Amino acid sequence: MSSHDLLVLWTQLAALLLAARVLGAAAGRLGQPAVVGELVAGLLLGPSVLGHAWPEGFRWLFPGRGSSGPLAAITAISLAVLLVSIGAETDLGLIRRLGRAATSVTSVGFAVPLVAGGALALALPRALRGQHGTAAPFVILVAGAVAVSSLPVIAKIVTDLGILRRNVGQLAIASGTVHDALGFVLVALASSLAGGGSAGAVAAALGGVAGVSLFVLTAGQRVIDFWLRHARRRGPDLAASLTVSAAAGLLAAAAMQAFGVEGALGAFVAGIALGRSRFQLGRAITVIDTTTATVFAPLYFATAGLRVDLGTIGEPAVALSFVALTAVAVASKFAAGAAGAALARLPRREVLALGVALNGRGALQVVIATAGLGLGVLTTGSYTAVILMSIVASLSVPPLLRASLSGWAGSPEEQERLDREEQLERNVIVRGDRLLLATRGSRSSIVAAEVLAAAWPEDTPATVVSVGDTAEGESAVRAILGVLGERRTEHRRLESQQVTDEILAEANLGYGVIGLGASDEPSGGHLLSPVLDDLLLRSPLPMVIVRRPRLADGRLPDAFSTIVVPVSGTPPSRAGQEIACSIGRTLGTRVVLVHVVTRTDSSDRVLAMTGTGSGAAPSPQRRRLEQAEGAAEVVLRGAWETAVEMGVEPEVVGLQGRSAGDGILSAAADAGADVVALGTTVRQVEGRPFLGHTVEQVLARSEATVIVVALPEHSARLGAVMTEAGV
Repeated sequence: MSSHDLLVLWTQLAALLLAARVLGAAAGRLGQPAVVGELVAGLLLGPSVLGHAWPEGFRWLFPGRGSSGPLAAITAISLAVLLVSIGAETDLGLIRRLGRAATSVTSVGFAVPLVAGGALALALPRALRGQHGTAAPFVILVAGAVAVSSLPVIAKIVTDLGILRRNVGQLAIASGTVHDALGFVLVALASSLAGGGSAGAVAAALGGVAGVSLFVLTAGQRVIDFWLRHARRRGPDLAASLTVSAAAGLLAAAAMQAFGVEGALGAFVAGIALGRSRFQLGRAITVIDTTTATVFAPLYFATAGLRVDLGTIGEPAVALSFVALTAVAVASKFAAGAAGAALARLPRREVLALGVALNGRGALQVVIATAGLGLGVLTTGSYTAVILMSIVASLSVPPLLRASLSGWAGSPEEQERLDREEQLERNVIVRGDRLLLATRGSRSSIVAAEVLAAAWPEDTPATVVSVGDTAEGESAVRAILGVLGERRTEHRRLESQQVTDEILAEANLGYGVIGLGASDEPSGGHLLSPVLDDLLLRSPLPMVIVRRPRLADGRLPDAFSTIVVPVSGTPPSRAGQEIACSIGRTLGTRVVLVHVVTRTDSSDRVLAMTGTGSGAAPSPQRRRLEQAEGAAEVVLRGAWETAVEMGVEPEVVGLQGRSAGDGILSAAADAGADVVALGTTVRQVEGRPFLGHTVEQVLARSEATVIVVALPEHSARLGAVMTEAGV
């Protein structure tokens, strides 16, 4: 490239990116998806506006009307990155979970518009076909443009409207996912036919699509998992995760291109595999999404808009075709989406909403139209008609979707699910992240498994890591796997003698918490045991440490009947309460919330939560008591409200005593508790972990099962910030 060519390229990229970002943001403020503004940006910089207002400037800036070699190459890269991002957000399990409703909405919502679009394509003037536009590829591409709902546009709309997790949002996303995949298959089929391929060549291309996709999602998935796992062995490594993600996308694109199919389809499939990997670093997906939204997607859609020539709309054939295309696309999609929802016997409001939502278009229409123009199947006029149809159809979706759902919160089952998901999002520790349970075969580790199984949602996966291969250890592992039940669970045995290092290396692979069983009687001056003490000092994750009850015959608890949990309004306290309340909701266990106010005299008593009742002028001592009681009431009321939100009606006890530990032990004895759950922050004192005098006192003296939720200091600080912010 000459110096002039480089000057033009840098100017092109700057103009396209700035215009797309500004107009994309403007579209968002108007309640429209950003893709609408980005396409309009290209339209303004294209022949319709800039080319008409300043022909010389347009010819200098875009000598090939956006199809010059360097800009075309950058556009191809932008599309590949965009589709890696879309693939990573694609949830194949979602389609399976939604079952009959997803199948009905997706299949009917695609088949009916496909037939309607094909029939329309046969009726359109032959002048709209490109130089290589034989009937078959032209019909396939036009039918695909009518039938396909665009996942990125639907996702943007339902996210902006706050209905992403609602049933209608999930069904629309599931349909968009399948439609996107089918859209690429149609592009591959049309490309093969337009290239003059025989039936065998067409079959080879489709076989290539199926073969590459199957390989990437099976053997390729294992390769991706291996490298992402390797990248995280020493802790989160953003650069390594991004390198693996980029290499996977490029290699899959190359494999797909080798079969004569649009390479971007390979990037899409690779994105699915990257998003499915449990070893993928969440920050890596965030970086890809952010870079895509701010750079690659705006560049791609703005470049697509460059090829729109509104001057062709003045031609009667193009104008009539645009009107017919838009009418058929919107009407057939609404009718098909609503019919599919009705067949699944969804509520009437969801039927209407899905008919509207599936009209979200844009990204795949651009891919289809761009491929058709590049293949010579579409003319500039038919390309313009397809792009404008997608813009007009998408413009109507946000206001109509908002109106169709106005005043309707969903079915009771849906509301319950949404409340539960919102609760998990607010939680400090009981969330949906994968569980890691490490065991040496102790009975306490089996009780730890019972705690995790009862406190975490059933769909939370778990990994059991066992140390040693003794008969007692094997028996404990079998018991633990049985306790964890139907949840997705894997078992790994550690062969290394560096137990702590191995557990921490595993913890770096995408877990939310580490569960462990504590020794009944620690020895050698250790708080819990040498391994547990080392883990407490080094773990980046919260730890749930369980010590089994001190029963004479060594039996394990059959169930948890009563849990006492001290509350103080801090993030560690909230973490302990989350576990207690989750167990209470799952097992029907009685939950007792205790708040202890320490005092210096020797008497213990139950706090009068309603005040002192004295009309005399308060002494300094009584004033301090009133302030303490007021603070205690606030803490207990907040803890009670949290428990109720979590589905538990707790008992509330306020105490005053010489120490918090004495008060907790007294409350546990009075309640007949067989479990005490405490939250704390791990601190290092003279090279040893320090959990606080209260926790250590309860561990030393309580005969019940003790659950200690130990948060790393950085985690506790983050929790405090979130609490203050109301998150």
